Amino acid sequence: MTAATTPANIDSASTALGVEFGSTRIKAVLIDSTGTVLADGGFTWENELVDGVWTYSMDAVVAGLQAAYADLAGRYRERYGTPLSQVGAIGVSGMMHGYLPLDANGELLAAFRTWRNTFTQDSSRTLSELFGLNIPQRWSISHLHHAITHGEEHVTRIARLTTLAGYVHYRLTGRHILGVGEASGMFPIGPDGCSFDAGMLDAFDQLVDMPWRLADILPEIALAGQDAGRLTSDGARLLDPTGTLQPGARLCPPEGDAGTGMVATNSVRPRTGNVSAGTSAFAMIVLEQPLRSLVEQIDLVATPSGAPVAMAHANNCTSDLNAWVEIFSQFADAIGHPIQRGPLFDILLGAAAEGNMDDAGVLSYNFLSGDAIVSLPEGRPLTLRQPGIRFTLAGLMRSHLFAAFASMAYGLKILKQNADAPIDSMFAHGGIFKTPEIPQRVLAAAFDTPVSVGQAAAEGGAWGMALLAGFLLWGDGTQLADYLEQHIFADLEVTTIVPTPAEVAEYDRYLERFVAALPLERTATEVF
Repeated sequence: MTAATTPANIDSASTALGVEFGSTRIKAVLIDSTGTVLADGGFTWENELVDGVWTYSMDAVVAGLQAAYADLAGRYRERYGTPLSQVGAIGVSGMMHGYLPLDANGELLAAFRTWRNTFTQDSSRTLSELFGLNIPQRWSISHLHHAITHGEEHVTRIARLTTLAGYVHYRLTGRHILGVGEASGMFPIGPDGCSFDAGMLDAFDQLVDMPWRLADILPEIALAGQDAGRLTSDGARLLDPTGTLQPGARLCPPEGDAGTGMVATNSVRPRTGNVSAGTSAFAMIVLEQPLRSLVEQIDLVATPSGAPVAMAHANNCTSDLNAWVEIFSQFADAIGHPIQRGPLFDILLGAAAEGNMDDAGVLSYNFLSGDAIVSLPEGRPLTLRQPGIRFTLAGLMRSHLFAAFASMAYGLKILKQNADAPIDSMFAHGGIFKTPEIPQRVLAAAFDTPVSVGQAAAEGGAWGMALLAGFLLWGDGTQLADYLEQHIFADLEVTTIVPTPAEVAEYDRYLERFVAALPLERTATEVF
């Protein structure tokens, strides 16, 4: 689904807008009823480490939202010759989970704590034992328990607890509500697939002594296709300070990047799976039956429609690879031959297609932060090489590409050892797949399963969020899976790569070395 040759007399009231707050980029996408992208916009931002907490300021959230929308609106006006004064539906997505506690006036009580923070490991362990399910460090309930047990002053004044997507949605509509997929990363969803687990809510309340009940501060839950509010006058002005955008648009339930990734890859039916690769990475498999047991490396979440999902989430994916590409970009500038980032990625990742890791003598770790999936509380990017083996560009880049998917691949291996989770199809999306074939081939080898990439792979979660907003407008009572297959993906061009046994074996050997040498990574965090 690409930017289109849509007629200039398009009715903007029959469009759907998706906005996603990614880790390094805020992106806005406007689509029509076929899923075709009419206009898009973006804004680049970075998290900050403030007082030991990875965070983004709320001023940056608002500024980025407005900048991404202004970019989109400007392109819309340029393309169609008319201002974007209204849209039919809006959806907001954000990096999953984390911690945003609000007081009774909707004011933030503590700095936003992102998924990247790994200081909640004790709370994660305590809650996992209490509930008998894996409660990851980045989940909102882990952060809340950490704040309570560390005696943080603000916890008694919490009136609402939400996520980044939920916070922005609240600012646009005045409603505290989340889609079930995003809600499943705040607190476990019960067997009904559409509400928080009542027994676990009671267990948490009995564990802590607070003036509130957990059920009273968590958001309302909604399923895909349900109405989640209207764009208020204040919300319209927040999104578009110029006053051009009018209030009244319908909003679908806000979702996290996991849910939008499932939608963007048409992976919401049981036995389908998808991979989202960016600053972090996660692989998700939609299960036929809920997995109600504790597997430390696997998160149990939900599709936007409430179906159970097993997720292998890695805090680190492409950031270190991007840093190495930046070094080569600086070198190109230094010798007077600058090269644009896209072609540079193609050149460097193309080099990774040469040779194999058995002969390269290089091992890389991409841990800018800790990663619970391999039990690392902190991270240090490392590249090691064996003396006596020729150091090549191909070996270097291949090691970084293999490392980008390694933690996630390790998590899936653990899942396969502990549960029946068949996969009929696996789709991948994210900016790394703008480079054709080689990242997709490495991922297929890492998972030992065919991996498909569609022409919308690089559109990512913002497009998936726009599709969820469109489902609110055009779903007509159908199931989300049917809507996607029949109206959005029916004619999508897909490239599928099936790994060879030799490629799978090569990656298995690399992963074995990667896991075996993890003590080096732990030592590095202690001394450097």
